[in-house]
Amino acid sequence: MCPVNLNPVPIKMKWLFKYFSVPVFRSFLLIMVLLLSSCGETDKTEEEIDKVSIDLSISRFDQEFAKATASDIPKLKTEYPYLFPEQFPDSVWVAKLTDTIQVELSDEVAKTFGDFEQESADLESLFKHIKYYFPETEIPHVVTLTSDVKYDNRIILADSLLLIGLDNYLGEDHHFYEGMQRYISSSLDKKFLTSDVASAFAKKVLSYPRNRTLLSRMVYYGKELYLKDKLIPSATDAQKIGYSEEGMEWAEANEEQMWKYFVERELLYSTDTGLDRKFLDPAPFSKFGLELDNESPPRLGRYMGWQIVRAFMEKTDTGLKQMLGMPADEILKQSNYKPKR
Repeated sequence: MCPVNLNPVPIKMKWLFKYFSVPVFRSFLLIMVLLLSSCGETDKTEEEIDKVSIDLSISRFDQEFAKATASDIPKLKTEYPYLFPEQFPDSVWVAKLTDTIQVELSDEVAKTFGDFEQESADLESLFKHIKYYFPETEIPHVVTLTSDVKYDNRIILADSLLLIGLDNYLGEDHHFYEGMQRYISSSLDKKFLTSDVASAFAKKVLSYPRNRTLLSRMVYYGKELYLKDKLIPSATDAQKIGYSEEGMEWAEANEEQMWKYFVERELLYSTDTGLDRKFLDPAPFSKFGLELDNESPPRLGRYMGWQIVRAFMEKTDTGLKQMLGMPADEILKQSNYKPKR
């Protein structure tokens, strides 16, 4: 975190001279200068991003459909043709207007999101950051809807259209999610909405690696998470990766031991696809084959890839777009990655 108040300076300086030798003190000053410089650059970048002008249009189709009558269906079909497959007659949509599950879905979305003001502000900030780093990007028209809890397609991003299924963000304990495995329902919370949109964008600018090693896939997901560092800087690391705060703390506390596990077992350059299920894919937890597995958060290979990419970007002056196209082994080599102790 950037320091905001270093006063009273005379007292702090006096204390530091008392307890540190001159060389150590000089090193401390150098670190402080670098931190302040970094914070200054970050603040300047954010000021520039805040000035970026975008025209973000958000349509609340979920609300429009909830308030509609049978006579409104033709108009809605004209405005949102992509939401009304031609093979279904109007009678299907008229019946859906009064369907008890649909009505409850609409009511629960309204309770959870209200006027959508905070989410709108978060999405605007996200797309300002996207426009700053990727100026060629077309800002999509955002349409919110209910999707009968199709969580696998909760976010659909096309070039000019972003569909958000709000019924997939009602909170992990919502009764609509009863019967789901906990690792799935835990991701169905509105605190992850903007992060999920950022992930959808990341897939537009990242190419899945042809290299079949575990490292290549770890770094691929690490690039996606580093993009979130840039695109949603106000989000917590837990929100970016989809962890609980406890899961995030577990990952940070065990980073060194995890890295030893991957290195000592020579897993980084393994092409065993079974490692994806253990360390990269959505799951209840990561699978080290140890008693503590069920205490761990899932997808820890992605977390490790994230730390490698962060280390690389801290140690080099590589541009964001250039990094996205670099091979994983080169990023690892130049990162001189050393896990937190």
